[in-house]
Amino acid sequence: MTRPRATAVHAPPVPTGTGADQVPRRRRRPLGVYLLLVPATIAMAVGLGYPLARQFVISFQEYGLAQQFGRPAQWVGLRNYTKLLSDPYVWGVIGRSIAFCLVNAVVTMAIGMALAVLMAKVGRAARITLQVGMLLAWGTPVLATMTVWQWLFDTQHGVINWLLAEPFGMTDMRYHSWLIQPLSFYFVATVIVVWMSVPFVVFTVFAGLLQVPEETMEAAELDGAGGWQRFWLITVPMVKPVLFVVGLLQVIWDLRVFTQISVLQRAGAPTRETHLLGTYIYSLAKEFSMAGAMATIMLVMTLALTGFYIHRMLREEEL
Repeated sequence: MTRPRATAVHAPPVPTGTGADQVPRRRRRPLGVYLLLVPATIAMAVGLGYPLARQFVISFQEYGLAQQFGRPAQWVGLRNYTKLLSDPYVWGVIGRSIAFCLVNAVVTMAIGMALAVLMAKVGRAARITLQVGMLLAWGTPVLATMTVWQWLFDTQHGVINWLLAEPFGMTDMRYHSWLIQPLSFYFVATVIVVWMSVPFVVFTVFAGLLQVPEETMEAAELDGAGGWQRFWLITVPMVKPVLFVVGLLQVIWDLRVFTQISVLQRAGAPTRETHLLGTYIYSLAKEFSMAGAMATIMLVMTLALTGFYIHRMLREEEL
């Protein structure tokens, strides 16, 4: 009996070279991908970059109506900024604008989240009714909406005054002027701004709620978690990225609100006591350099608020 021959077993080849040599090289994107971005980049540079650069340059000059007719603009450096930032009234406008922005953003987010949760819980008929109502409120032109709200808060024939005076017995509110006092003026402005902003929050948060897995909610319910616990510990963390983005947009929009405040001021409100940043910049329209400086200050504030918000958002994502 012959002995079988042993079969040679070949060991796998040992890689040579360092680990850096074995890392696969990252594929480079073809140049055509970046060329596709050129048209959009040019459009943004022309549409946004040039006006911002022009505004920034004008803010360091003495530029008024005379310069519009050919007189050379005089370079004044930081004089416009110094004049604005040394004025206590300007700081009052800035403070009112920030307070108005934060209050409106918080109220809008709270009401929008509540309606989004309600829309996710009700039946199909009620949900469609809510969606149609939100779309009507969102799609109505701003000036048309302002006209309706002015009628509601009218001093002589307003429905709000009648409801407060008759059913609720507040006879002092029968001919109350909502726009004369700054506090009540901002209350009316807040109601209008929130009314027009809530639909966007509702639809966006509702879309986020639809992405929450039903299996996770059912498992939490089986484990004994109540409704509030499921909402705060499961739903909110899952839709937090959506809430951060929507909240950021609300802060930006509410800080630069203009139309609602301007229309209410023209309806009889004291202009100087009710200015926010947008309307105050508009009041400086004859002094282009001062308006440019104030607009630049507003831009810096917006970037600071959004930068802080984005920093918080990134920190939350890292945790």
